[in-house]
Amino acid sequence: MSTAQQVPDILSSEFAANPYPAYRVMRDTAPLIWHEATRSYLVSRYEDVERVFKDRAGEFTTDNYAWQIEPVHGKTILQLSGREHAVRRALVAPAFRGSDLERKFLPVIERNARELIHAFRHTGSADLVADFATRLPVDVIADMLGLDKGDHDRFHRWYTAVIAFLGNLSGDPEVTAAGERTRVEFAEYMLPIIRDRRRNPGDDLLSALCAAEVDGVRMSDEDVKAFCSLLLAAGGETTDKAIAGIVANLLLHPDQLAAVRADRSLIPRAFAETLRFTPPVHMIMRQSATEVQLSGGTVPAGATVTCLIGAANRDDSRYAHPDRFDIFRDDLTTTTAFSAAADHLAFALGRHFCVGALLAKAEVETGVGQLLDAMPDMRLADGFVPAERGVFTRGPQTLPVCFTPPTGTPPQ
Repeated sequence: MSTAQQVPDILSSEFAANPYPAYRVMRDTAPLIWHEATRSYLVSRYEDVERVFKDRAGEFTTDNYAWQIEPVHGKTILQLSGREHAVRRALVAPAFRGSDLERKFLPVIERNARELIHAFRHTGSADLVADFATRLPVDVIADMLGLDKGDHDRFHRWYTAVIAFLGNLSGDPEVTAAGERTRVEFAEYMLPIIRDRRRNPGDDLLSALCAAEVDGVRMSDEDVKAFCSLLLAAGGETTDKAIAGIVANLLLHPDQLAAVRADRSLIPRAFAETLRFTPPVHMIMRQSATEVQLSGGTVPAGATVTCLIGAANRDDSRYAHPDRFDIFRDDLTTTTAFSAAADHLAFALGRHFCVGALLAKAEVETGVGQLLDAMPDMRLADGFVPAERGVFTRGPQTLPVCFTPPTGTPPQ
């Protein structure tokens, strides 16, 4: 068993600035670390993180979400197991795959992306984080649920507070209090809307969630509210960082950007490689149900395990040249990259694989495609070098670009 003193601490400014060198040291010399400040075991190798997520032997649970997520969301599907989990997932999953996603929500994604780009395409410059990436997923989710997009700033503040709570590894009491306030505020906002939607259903996801039934089970108002809270936070924070990440990675690799411009069918490859190379979520926790032997030592029963996705996705025992962004690599399977059979770890794996993975894929494909259409010569602003920020979740905080605006009269 290794101690955190042997590698840069995950709460240090050095780690926050660039965690990847620390991840390499962890994988090579300290694949299992007891981290006193977070009271958890840090796991960094691909084979170990994959084992924890797939959990074929029933060795790990999501019981940790009782203290990590429930205080801000209420009890969500992430905490459930067995039949209870299977039924709840069956209630929500249809909206995020197949014909429902294609028929109902792809037009919503396309319209929202078009509207956001229209607001800046005549200016010749934009910050793709502030003007596009942080807005698209929240606007899409609001439209899907039939909520007022005029409340965008409130939604953004809520999900930012929730993500800060989840990533509050140092235990800052102000961050904790803000997250807990968000649960109260979101409930006060959502519960009256949910009750009204049960009385007056529409053709929206919220109405579908209220009406959905599997094996005689329907979701309570609290169930629906908690899922909407989870959808807003997980779908907003992760997708905005994914959009910013794929664009930044392509702009930093002009040859690969040129290939994607010439062949838009490469966007899923670029997205899969972005999820591996710069995943939006760097850490997901689980709890051991029994004593487990992993690389580097033993995890006792009942312990919190912090799976370092950002480390595992750059494990050179799994990927060739893992610190190289390469959309043409042959050790990452694009056709399964957005399913529970993925061979990257950004969406987790197993029964708790991200239910919104295909929604994220649709948003990224549509958003990036429309950006490339609207700005054929998009380039980074002079002198700007993209930099990731964050520890629990991570991505560019700003992404200023320049481009040639179209000729003609700008919109009024």
